[in-house]
Amino acid sequence: MTDSTSWQPPTPPEQTPAAAPSPFGPPPPAPVYGPPTGNYPTPAAAGPGVAPPAYGPPVPQAPQGWTPPPKPGLIPLRPLTVGAILGASFQVLRRNPKPTFGLALLITGGISLLSLAVGGFVVFFAFARTSSATDGDADTIAAGSVALTILTVIITAALAVIGSAILQGIISLEVARGTVGERLTLRGLWRSAKGRLGALIGWASLLTGTVILAVVILSLIVGAVFAAGGAAGIGVGVLLVVFASLGGAVLTAWLVTKLAFVPSALMLERLPLRAAVARSWSLTRGFFWRTFGILLLVWVILYAVSNIVTLPISAILGFALPLIDPNGSSLEDASGFVVVIAIVYGLTFIVTLVFGAISAVVQSATAALLYIDTRMRKEGLDLELTRFVEARQAGDTSVDNPYLLNAQRAAPAADSAPWS
Repeated sequence: MTDSTSWQPPTPPEQTPAAAPSPFGPPPPAPVYGPPTGNYPTPAAAGPGVAPPAYGPPVPQAPQGWTPPPKPGLIPLRPLTVGAILGASFQVLRRNPKPTFGLALLITGGISLLSLAVGGFVVFFAFARTSSATDGDADTIAAGSVALTILTVIITAALAVIGSAILQGIISLEVARGTVGERLTLRGLWRSAKGRLGALIGWASLLTGTVILAVVILSLIVGAVFAAGGAAGIGVGVLLVVFASLGGAVLTAWLVTKLAFVPSALMLERLPLRAAVARSWSLTRGFFWRTFGILLLVWVILYAVSNIVTLPISAILGFALPLIDPNGSSLEDASGFVVVIAIVYGLTFIVTLVFGAISAVVQSATAALLYIDTRMRKEGLDLELTRFVEARQAGDTSVDNPYLLNAQRAAPAADSAPWS
């Protein structure tokens, strides 16, 4: 055995033989890490002896702030919520009371006084003729008095419908102007309504004629059933009246909702009557229940408030006569009794008239706001209104009526009033 495996001293590191080359080539160079990129700030050039800035976490980008839609006047220029419509309906009175409440008081008061005068004259005339009639003419005079009373009711109802249509059309102008931040006087509203009052009266006359025709046809049918005689005819006639009343109420609610935008289309878009009816019919398509629900809600609110205020007043005034004359001595003096009754009913009439005018303005404003809201949702009217407001704020007064359709702007109607 030889001594070939004897111990040798270790080789220093610098004398370690180079490793054999790898068959896969030289190893890749070690990565050189530079400054972070992305949202980290870039370091500024550091001078001699100045330490470079330390890198922190990424700086988040500031989110772009949400800007609410402008509200130049009555409502914000965006599709409205139910609360916004209810609030703006009552705000129309506070914002511009003279042209709104004053006009409503004038129209409703004039129609009420005219109806009261005509009704009183008819009652007095019928009572005078009946009291002086002989036995042979009593039935004929009574039938004539009934026919005259029915005619009076029809005439007063027609006047009320015409007045309501005129008021709704003019209030729609006030709402449209208030939406873009304008406030007109009563003279300005009448100027804006120039050439369109005839269309409103025609629309009201069409409504009245349709209602009268339906009532006459129903009355003839019921009369024929009652004339058939016997208990069966009376029973069928009563059932027919009940079902006709229910069906008429449903049909009336449907038609009132579908045609609620006709006055607004007549005044703001200045369309002919037939086109305005078609326009209201198409706008409510898809928004029927929303329109019906809000109109019904406003009517219920106004009806409840009116009863809360007027019923106690009527009850107090009803006890006025016993409180003033507990012994009944004024009953012996006809003139004193008439004066007390006149005072009682006069005060009741004034209170009812004031709340009737308020209700008419709020209901008319609600219909106009629903019209504007529906056009915002279906046609982007809020964009047109925003352009109009921005142009006016920049001093451009040449911008046309923003409520007109594009075809109407290209060929305006002959009776269109200037939007100034």
